[in-house]
Amino acid sequence: MFHQIEIIIRRVRRRLSQSEWMVRLFRLPRPGDKSARPGLVLVQIDGLSRKELERALDAGHLPFLKGLLDKQRYRLHSHYSGMPSSTPAVQGELFYGVKGVVPAFSYRDARCGRVFRLFEVEDAKEIERRFEGKGEPLLAGGSAYCDIYTGGAQEAHFCMSTLGLSDLMRKTNPAGLFIILLFNLHALVRIAALLVIELGLAVVDCFRGIISGFDLWKELKFVPTRVGICILLRELVTIGARMDVARGLPVIHLNLLGYDEQAHRRGPSSRFAHWVLKGIDGAIRKIWRAAQRSAYRDYDLWIYADHGQEETLPYPKENGVTVQEAVAGVFDEAGPAGAGQQADLRGIQSQRIRLLGSSLLNRLVPFSNAGPAKRENASPIVAAMGPVGHVYPPRPLDHDQRGRLARALAESAHVPLVLSAEGPGEARAWTKEGEFALPAQAGDVLGADHPFLAEVTRDTIDLCHHPDSGAFVICGWRPHAKPDSFPIENGSHAGPGPDETGAFALLPVDAPLPQPDKKHLRPLDLRAAALTLMGRRESQHVEVETGRSPTADGTIRIMTYNVHSCVGMDGKLSTRRIARVISQCEPDIVCLQELDMGRPRTGGDDQAHLIAQSLKMDHHFHPVLRIEEELYGDAVLSRFPMRLARTGMLPGLSNWPRLEPRGALWVTIEADAGPLQIMNTHLGLVPREQLAQTRALLAEDWLSHPDCRGPVIVCGDFNALPGSPVCRRMRRRLRDAQIEMDNHRPAKTWFGRYPMGRIDHVFVSAQFEVVKVEVADTDLARMASDHRPLIAELRIQT
Repeated sequence: MFHQIEIIIRRVRRRLSQSEWMVRLFRLPRPGDKSARPGLVLVQIDGLSRKELERALDAGHLPFLKGLLDKQRYRLHSHYSGMPSSTPAVQGELFYGVKGVVPAFSYRDARCGRVFRLFEVEDAKEIERRFEGKGEPLLAGGSAYCDIYTGGAQEAHFCMSTLGLSDLMRKTNPAGLFIILLFNLHALVRIAALLVIELGLAVVDCFRGIISGFDLWKELKFVPTRVGICILLRELVTIGARMDVARGLPVIHLNLLGYDEQAHRRGPSSRFAHWVLKGIDGAIRKIWRAAQRSAYRDYDLWIYADHGQEETLPYPKENGVTVQEAVAGVFDEAGPAGAGQQADLRGIQSQRIRLLGSSLLNRLVPFSNAGPAKRENASPIVAAMGPVGHVYPPRPLDHDQRGRLARALAESAHVPLVLSAEGPGEARAWTKEGEFALPAQAGDVLGADHPFLAEVTRDTIDLCHHPDSGAFVICGWRPHAKPDSFPIENGSHAGPGPDETGAFALLPVDAPLPQPDKKHLRPLDLRAAALTLMGRRESQHVEVETGRSPTADGTIRIMTYNVHSCVGMDGKLSTRRIARVISQCEPDIVCLQELDMGRPRTGGDDQAHLIAQSLKMDHHFHPVLRIEEELYGDAVLSRFPMRLARTGMLPGLSNWPRLEPRGALWVTIEADAGPLQIMNTHLGLVPREQLAQTRALLAEDWLSHPDCRGPVIVCGDFNALPGSPVCRRMRRRLRDAQIEMDNHRPAKTWFGRYPMGRIDHVFVSAQFEVVKVEVADTDLARMASDHRPLIAELRIQT
């Protein structure tokens, strides 16, 4: 009854959902069935390093993300971005599996000789065209928001290669748009309030820029960019992602840009940048809730950063000239004078307002023109947007010329780090301290204490050898001092610094990572895990191995879990979801009740086999009900070797022939600490029936059997509260793990979302010490079944 009430409530809530109504108004397509297929929502927090994430978590700026770590069994991983540590390179690796696809955000393309700037639509489209055939697009069939590339998404919104909304979203009629605005009136009020606050902050920044000597009109033009990116674009993306979840798209990727925007302008550790994180945290919370309520997909939500940012010094302010002028001066001394080129003193943050696709906003913002500046005489081309740039000399250089110019760039132009390719797998580096060879002297150049020294050295050498790199790669990085950024910005990324390469990934503990114990991930690892989760790489049933290794102290974790035929509180059938709940709790032994095999009501699946296969565990299944080929019963799963000792039926009531038959399953498990006797049962609903079944369990066929020696555990769904005659009888022979645990308040296990009673029990013999007891309380566990799993961690006393 409670289960049906929950389903009805969820259906009513879904029909009243704003996202559902907007899907209808936009006439957006959705899948035809409501199976619990896996889906993935990938949320990129642009530019947030692991260091700044941890600061924000400690300061309370990210309460929802903190809750994922504390309550939802998420794990924080280090995510190494690679070189260059910029969004185009990371997304190329993540979306298409191609490492180092571009050498910078701005560079000269060797194929056409033109300077590419990846905020230009045609440049981003051209790079994406080159991905064709190189790797399976990660976002195929899904949607993308605020990305450089579309990743093969069937719907791309506010991406550099598309700009604005997709054609599908533009087709709604004016009446539909008016209704959508009414549905989101409260959101519009909130957006308006936030816009006013951000506008005030942006105006303050504008006056700071004027005081620092910048052009008044140009500074005023940057006010709407920060307001639009930090507030308006974030809210539009959140609404769109929730609609896509309601539709059941298989994969959704969204890039939240607000922090990166503020960090470039004010610095990655600034109060302004961290203030934006509160809004990002709220946006992720809304998307999470929508994903939990999806009728079409069993969604995972992964949160990661593509890279971090370093606190930087603007090169023009530090040296009084732009890096383009400084490089031109070095080349002037080496040959005939040249005209140089106009410097772009702004980084990517000055271009992102283009993503909205608004012609009015585009007219307000000073965009740079695509293509190289006109080159005369001996002037080199310098492409530098951030702390990494490329110098393309007007003519080939021999080895000695290259060395002289590199030293001059480091000493006369005060470029902190100059790099150039040498033989295969090698590069040379110049700083004001002298000349160095890579990889042999990487510690002197990049810092011996760099957390990713080996990988960042390889990637830096590969960057120098990239076909589109300049003869010189110039970099603002210097170890143990604040690096430079060639545009005017207080925070930047693309270089080899620990913070800019040190991003994070916040993933469920059961995420199918290719190497779960790896010290840090890189985009290729996230890509492989995402493809596996969506069933596009491995088998259809994703393996979500428990991941727990044998413990040195001899503890074992045993779980009892009534899985309700794998039908959740939302009415969705999903063995995968049950397997995920189990995996996240990391048990060694699992006792399951209410499993189907070959029953049409649950798709004819062998549920015990599928769950055991997903968890990489052995299993024994005991059917208590047979209707021709249909079976229904209980199972024991184990990561230890086990053998079946006995299965059998428990007595019912002769005058109640329609009562559901009940049984028990006894296995002997060869654990690290020795053999264990495990009994799993599911008792009836009638108290008199339960007493008869309990007496049978305590008799010579089960607990009093001569072979039932040593450590014994009896667990299952007893359908009886702790004070019932059934539990009192069991406690005469065995101990209730929840009561035996010191400083533990016994937790209720039924009914699903709002547990009212403790009817699932673990009874243990005197040989066990109860180390820990818990009842899973994640959103996933609340939804997967009408019972919560009970886990007891035990140690055999010697």
